[in-house]
Amino acid sequence: MKYYIIAGEASGDLHASNLMKALKEEDQEAQFRFWGGDLMEAVDGKLVKHYRDLAFMGFSEVVMNLKTILNNFKICKTDILKYQPDVLILVDYPGFNLRMAKWAKQQGIKVFYYISPQIWAWNSRRVHGIKKNIDKMFVILPFEKEFYKKYDYDVEFVGHPLLDVVAERELDSNFKMGNGLSEKPIIALLPGSRKQEISKMLEGMLSVINDFPGYQFVIAGAPSITLDFYKSTLQGVDSQEVKIIQNNTYELLQHSSAALVTSGTATLETALFNVPQVVCYKGSPISYQIAKRVINVKYISLVNLIVDHEIVKELIQSEFNYGNLKTELGKLLDAQVVQPVLDGYLLLKEELGNSGASKKAARKMVDFLKE
Repeated sequence: MKYYIIAGEASGDLHASNLMKALKEEDQEAQFRFWGGDLMEAVDGKLVKHYRDLAFMGFSEVVMNLKTILNNFKICKTDILKYQPDVLILVDYPGFNLRMAKWAKQQGIKVFYYISPQIWAWNSRRVHGIKKNIDKMFVILPFEKEFYKKYDYDVEFVGHPLLDVVAERELDSNFKMGNGLSEKPIIALLPGSRKQEISKMLEGMLSVINDFPGYQFVIAGAPSITLDFYKSTLQGVDSQEVKIIQNNTYELLQHSSAALVTSGTATLETALFNVPQVVCYKGSPISYQIAKRVINVKYISLVNLIVDHEIVKELIQSEFNYGNLKTELGKLLDAQVVQPVLDGYLLLKEELGNSGASKKAARKMVDFLKE
């Protein structure tokens, strides 16, 4: 069968690539054409557009780049019609993908959605459009099945794909030496995957490096961001104090004692590696004020959302400042104080269920298509 897949971010590229591997096992004649990234391209098929050209963060940024976004819709629709897939598989990335779902349904194309948009957080009214336009939704968070049930929409809970990714990792004992790091314990900095995020977040994260001389700070470089961009954000910072490790975030987390993490999937990844973290977020003033009025959840980190209480500290907007960051990071480096965080991570893993998400999703997708 012919599969057209759209993933618009680094995390989507990761999960879509694993889904593609599983689909190839279930469907020996699987063909792929997609919007995504390097990981998907390494599996098979034709990459039409890279996610680095799709990443626009926040309300004001979307408005500024509206012409480019509208042109991307046009390109995508034309390409799908030319390819004539058996199914369109949308992976997260709701701003773009929910609109593509509506269009595809009007064209008579079957639509699957893998990794639900977080409509439970900020716009639950979109569930009606999802019911109308998406033939099958595959969710990865345990509370999402109950959320959709309230709207009489039956979805498939397949478990979280990160459980598989983390379980398959092997520890590299030569990691520090191989990357030119010292023997000091590591504090990882995960400032996001988009340039706008990184510019806003990294300056604040770096403000505390002189307060923890016994540690080395290491930036997790996103796959789509050049080394030169990170270096430009480090002007005025001693390069001996801060290192950049690109395309190797999981290995970095395996060797880290603590982390400062921009909200998003990275908060969950950090927790699954048992790394104590402070969750940080700071958007443009306009975007933040709009978000405050439409988001209806208690927490911004997936860690806290899934267990429904605060496991990790969240520093949002004005609270993301030097004083708070120094205090909260200091707590994470105290073995006695940090134990409740680690205990909370155990509870988190129990809530996420068993591994095998990609294989379960692929098997169900192929079965639905055969029906």
